[in-house]
Amino acid sequence: MKPILCVLALFCWLTSYGQKEKPLGSAVQIVINPSVTYQTIEHFGASDAWSCQFVGQWPNAKRNAIADLLFSRELSPNGQPKGIGLSLWRFNLGAGTTEQGANSGIKDEWRRAESFLRPDGTYDWDKQAGQRWFLEAAKQRGVPYFLAFPNSPPVSFTTNGKGFATNKNPNLSPERYNDFADFMAQSLKGIQAKTGVSFNYISPVNEPQWDWSDGGQEGTPFYNQQIAGICRALNKALVNAKLSTQINVAEAGQLEFLYSEHGRAGKGTQIQAFFDKNSPDYLGDLSQLTRAISGHSYFTSSPYDKAVNVRKQVLTELNKQQKVRYWMSEYCILGDNGGEINGSGKDLGISPAVYVATLIHNDLTHANATAWHWWLAISPYNYKDGLIYIEKNKTDGHFQPSKMLWALGNYSRFIRPGAVRVAVTLSQTNQALYASSYKNTDGRLVTVLVNASDNPVAIQPNVTSKKRSRWEAFTTSESEDLSPTPLSSNSLIIKEKSIVTLVEK
Repeated sequence: MKPILCVLALFCWLTSYGQKEKPLGSAVQIVINPSVTYQTIEHFGASDAWSCQFVGQWPNAKRNAIADLLFSRELSPNGQPKGIGLSLWRFNLGAGTTEQGANSGIKDEWRRAESFLRPDGTYDWDKQAGQRWFLEAAKQRGVPYFLAFPNSPPVSFTTNGKGFATNKNPNLSPERYNDFADFMAQSLKGIQAKTGVSFNYISPVNEPQWDWSDGGQEGTPFYNQQIAGICRALNKALVNAKLSTQINVAEAGQLEFLYSEHGRAGKGTQIQAFFDKNSPDYLGDLSQLTRAISGHSYFTSSPYDKAVNVRKQVLTELNKQQKVRYWMSEYCILGDNGGEINGSGKDLGISPAVYVATLIHNDLTHANATAWHWWLAISPYNYKDGLIYIEKNKTDGHFQPSKMLWALGNYSRFIRPGAVRVAVTLSQTNQALYASSYKNTDGRLVTVLVNASDNPVAIQPNVTSKKRSRWEAFTTSESEDLSPTPLSSNSLIIKEKSIVTLVEK
């Protein structure tokens, strides 16, 4: 089809699709070059904190419907994906603040967590039942990877007997490192025996740069030296327990901590601290350590140019070390983000979804992230922190999937573990259209397009090594949730404020 006729046909298709007529312009050529490769994708994930302790005990039909939304890769008869096919599930190992009740100092009981460890040092594997249900549901639906993470050591080990710190001080003394390590190893073995789920990874500390002294949730600060001591003890405990689980560090609270002190002496420059052989906190020689450093994308997502620069600095620091990968291991929309979008207030619409999809693109293409994990899979809060929102009800209630769920699904459902990111270029770069492309292990190409603008964009995908590729498309927009989308002559209109995934047939 000639270019003029092609654009005319696309415009007619757009107006017939029920959209308002808006300036369209010439089609953007999306040129995919599989011969130029970047990082290998490991997984897309989300966390079970903290609602799964309750939702996992809701009526069977509802909890299964929620599990389908998070984990399923099945299609309904009309070709609609049932879920977003997460490839990793994060399990919160609780510190025992639930058992302490109001004496825990954590006012919101939905932010407390049970512990498998009893005060007498024995274990109760019937604890964390709701979370264990979701573990099994994830495994049944084919989720291939699992990660365990404590926010705090068990309260019987901590310095103040609480699940959070006092006066910004680390809440675990060096004499208890081995106890904490043994708890983690025994918990992994006990959960495996109870559920059949083996954990691929354990992340022993979470956002160690923050104070964790307000009782808002379980948590404790740590210095790099203390993290290194905990990881060395954990490595020994995993070996003794004959577990293949790998240790992941260090869930940095902000990306700047990966390459700079960022105002927290002894808690930053973590890539160098843990992976430079000349560092006193070097962990690269541990047999159970995965050579990936994890950080959280909070407070670094706006404006876009600044966000790009931060991620490029992460990649520059990574390149100084040998084969160290980057995991973006936690994110939800926090703060006011320079006025672009505010984390307060639940919003099921497309705007926060496009914002998140743009950030995923940024993390994958500028920091070469090999993993990307959301924070609360299920949220009862009036905040932009949930993939799925629920009533704050322990036994039953309504649930609503958000557009952020489906936006993540544009990546997680189609880009599978082992996929390699490949080069993609756009013939026009003067609009808020972002593209990234990946080659799955089955050889099929997947391209994710994010249109953050208020206008539709015509696109035509081309692969340099092929005369012609056939595609199927899935769209998340204000009116669609990862819905199958018709293509005309291998061309497509990307709606305003939408995310589209092209999958090679």
